[in-house]
This record gives sequence, C-alpha cells and structure tokens, in this order.
Amino acid sequence: MEVSPAIDKHWEALKRLLAMLVGMAELACGAPTLPRQLHRAILKLLRPAESAARRLIIAAARGIVIVLPPMRPRKPKPAIRRGPRAFMPTGPKRRPTPAARALSLPLCDPLKNPFRIRRRYVPAHAVPRIRSLFDDSPYRPLPAPPSPDDPVDASRLVLRLEALGRALDDLPGQARRFARWKARRDASATREKQERDATAAQDQNRPQVWRPRRISPLRRGRPPGGRLSRYDPTATHPRNIREIDEILAHANALAVYALENPDTS
Repeated sequence: MEVSPAIDKHWEALKRLLAMLVGMAELACGAPTLPRQLHRAILKLLRPAESAARRLIIAAARGIVIVLPPMRPRKPKPAIRRGPRAFMPTGPKRRPTPAARALSLPLCDPLKNPFRIRRRYVPAHAVPRIRSLFDDSPYRPLPAPPSPDDPVDASRLVLRLEALGRALDDLPGQARRFARWKARRDASATREKQERDATAAQDQNRPQVWRPRRISPLRRGRPPGGRLSRYDPTATHPRNIREIDEILAHANALAVYALENPDTS
C-alpha cells in the first residue's frame, strides 16, 4: 500500500503529539490518577487526535480491494416448544466467559443522539441554601467546589492512548481493517436488500421491517474534537485554533475524498 505524502506528513505530526501526551500523563511512572486539570488538558488534545488518526486510516484504505469468503446462510429460528414439556424448566444457562479484546481504535465516529435532551445542571456549591424557620435545624455546610488538583482516575485515558499508539504504529494494517469493515458492510447491505425484495415479492401485504444501518463512518458536520469545519490553507484562523485542528481538518478532507472517490483500479 502506497501512502501519500500528505498522509505521511500528518502521521508524523500525530506521532509527535502522542509522544507529548504520553509525557504529560507520565505513563512511565504508572500513576493510576491524574490531577483534574491535567486530565482535561490531555482529553482536549486526545479526542481530535483520535479523529484525525481515524481519517488518515480511511484515506490510506483507498484502493484496497478485499475479497470476502461466501457468506454463510442464516440459521433458522428454533421452533416453539409445545405440549407439557414446554413448561418444564431446562436448567440454568451458562454464559460463556467473554474473551479479552485487544485494544483497537474505533473506525467510526460516535453518533449523536437526536433524542438527547441537554439539561442544565447547577453545581452543588451554587445551589441556593434554603434553611428551615426553626432554630433547631442542623446546619449543613456547602460542599467544596471541585479543585483543579483533585485526583481523577486515568485508567480509561491510558487505554485510549495505547489504542491510538497501536493504530499509528500499524497504519497499513488499520487501513486493511477498515477495508474489511467496509466490504462486510456493503455485502450485508446487498444481502438484506435481496432478502427484502424476495419477501416483498412473496407477500406484498406484509409490513417491511426497517433496520438501522450506518451509511458512513464519518459524522456529519465538524469532526469530533475539532474547531474547524473545513480545511482552507489560505484562510486566517483565530487564536484559539490549534495545530491539531488544522491537522484534523486536512485529514477530514482526505477521508471525505477517499470515500466519495474510491479507487477501483
């Protein structure tokens, strides 16, 4: 797989950023917690770095052709048990122990929930204090506001940094992984369409069952964690635009071009 100079340039920039984040978190010491202020500072850079790495993987997967094995026929649903034995207990079912999964960077952006209601929460230290009119009511002091030096669990942060590092160390392998995901998604969509057409031809009065399916691995609008909606090298950006925002905007343009113009040669 040939990697374009633009992908290689941003790949090196992300590697430098990851080394800086690892140094900030001091992972060599194995600290289980980090100060709140430092934890938030790392997350503000880690989220756009993950989005940029995901888009570089999609751009690098352009031109990779995956030949999938023939799909297995679906197993028929078990028949309903009838008679007196249908009500007899079958005993407890043993659930298999889930195997430990390897760390991997998600290939798709997290979707927004259109039904999510954003509520405004008032912190505990800012809630109005309404005391009783009786003198014997106990006085409860206000809780202390969160401090920037409060310890925060960093185990989840460590896993995300390791997943990002493994993805950047094996960019061609991650590109083949995305190509396999895309091939399986397309094959599954084609199979469901054929089954739906066959069912509709047999019984036109039967209601059609709609199944949600992801159309694109990228989320519409601005990339997650970024502050730029599109890449424009000639535009002047405000002061709050960081280097990672420009990298993410350019990587997003490369990924969109790779998805809209697949190389089938």
